[in-house]
Amino acid sequence: MSDDRRLLSSFVLTLMEFVMRFPLSTFAALIFAFGVCLFAVQANAADQPHVVLIMADDLGYGDVQPLNPASRVATPTFNRLAREGLTFVDAHTPSAVCTPTRYGLLTGQYCWRTRLKRGVQNGYGAPLIDTDRSTIGTVLGRAGYRTAVVGKWHLGLGLAGSEKGGIDFSQPLSHHPGSVGFDQSFIIPASLDFPPYFYFQDGMATTQEMVDQAGVKFPAYTRRGPRAADFNMRGCLSRLTDEAITVVQSMKDAEQPTFLYFPLTAPHKPVLPSLLFEGSTELGPYGDFLRQVDAAIGRVIQALESEEILEKTLLIVTSDNGSFMYQIDEDATDHTEDDTVQGYRAENHTSNGRWRGTKADIWEGGHRVPFFVRLPAKKLAGKRVNRVVGLVDVMATLTDYLDLEQVSSDGPDSVSFASVFEKEVDGSVRPPLICHSAGGMFAVRDGQWKLVAGNGSGGRQAPKGKPFGEPWSLFNLSRDPGELKDVATEHPDVFERLKKTLYEIKGDD
Repeated sequence: MSDDRRLLSSFVLTLMEFVMRFPLSTFAALIFAFGVCLFAVQANAADQPHVVLIMADDLGYGDVQPLNPASRVATPTFNRLAREGLTFVDAHTPSAVCTPTRYGLLTGQYCWRTRLKRGVQNGYGAPLIDTDRSTIGTVLGRAGYRTAVVGKWHLGLGLAGSEKGGIDFSQPLSHHPGSVGFDQSFIIPASLDFPPYFYFQDGMATTQEMVDQAGVKFPAYTRRGPRAADFNMRGCLSRLTDEAITVVQSMKDAEQPTFLYFPLTAPHKPVLPSLLFEGSTELGPYGDFLRQVDAAIGRVIQALESEEILEKTLLIVTSDNGSFMYQIDEDATDHTEDDTVQGYRAENHTSNGRWRGTKADIWEGGHRVPFFVRLPAKKLAGKRVNRVVGLVDVMATLTDYLDLEQVSSDGPDSVSFASVFEKEVDGSVRPPLICHSAGGMFAVRDGQWKLVAGNGSGGRQAPKGKPFGEPWSLFNLSRDPGELKDVATEHPDVFERLKKTLYEIKGDD
């Protein structure tokens, strides 16, 4: 804690002790003391930067030009982020699919410690975050921040009547972002291909009028289900961006700093770029959608700039897992598993860069993602960070960087990398990091070493294998970034050490 914060805390405690000496009723004294504490917290928070956390949906490492100069899609916003901020080249999601990554990001706890051991929830899933579990919203909220979320939630909602088989959209949600630390919210329940297709604002559906949404094949892949009359698939990303900008526009004159969490819906399927971006690239709908994602993030940054608060904002931009796009050659015939491939065979866009695998896989392509941080006043602009970090670390990093009080139960798996924000050269190394596949397969990363606790991808790429199935694989990523050579027999000591580490971290979960 900083010296100023120690003085403030000491002052508050002394004042409370002083007040309690007077012959006030216990209730009145408590109310007065609470008011003093609240005033102190708000006064201290007023000097803090705003925090904006943007997370794309299925954006691959190779989809952005700063990480893949060969990318065939222009990404001017990401190029700007690289110029004005820090580019992390070894950042990882805790899972290779979205629900568990979102859980890990917001709570600082690996999702496999919960009831969700593999896969994702659908739009009707039960709430995954317990109300007594701290989130980033909780932590920043108790430090005096106004907290808001706009976008794809995908962590379960308390839909009225869902336990009886019939949703009543006229009733308030019994569990929503407001239940776990967010003051305001404008969200959709899950991915844009999962019904119900509704907007919920502060726990209420924005309308009860609905139609039946038909199922659609890839690339506009959509499951059949109820859709609100005010919900337009193609316009969803733009609508959510407008709502996020509304929050930004309220930040300048707010008495409190703001934390805005903006999880996008794209480029996850349905691949439906708006008409403004349709045909804007040579890569079909997927390339056009990438352009729209880049532009949506750019609109938020422009709004921060227009409100003259960009230089007072900590901005983080990342993705929830790798891209679902396979990397295949024009004459490839070995990938026919699902509709994801159809229509893209000749394009050979390397969405996951040079990394092996795709979304859902334990291979690097499943969980190594874009991660950019723009510090207030463009501090350390243009720096590239080659340190292993995880999205599960964001809670501890914000707590550390903002110098906030930490409760022992906050982010049990979160490790701060805030030291990177303070130094041109930072030699610190993260303790072993766990990554998890869609099928429940574990990998442990420690420096250059990666141990895969299974005998396949654990996701989409063949062979899928089984979690903990033999043989396990050990890779030296500094020499073999493509994960092509298993060196377990050459380095048995490393293999056994990381195996022991995995079981120690995993425990009985």
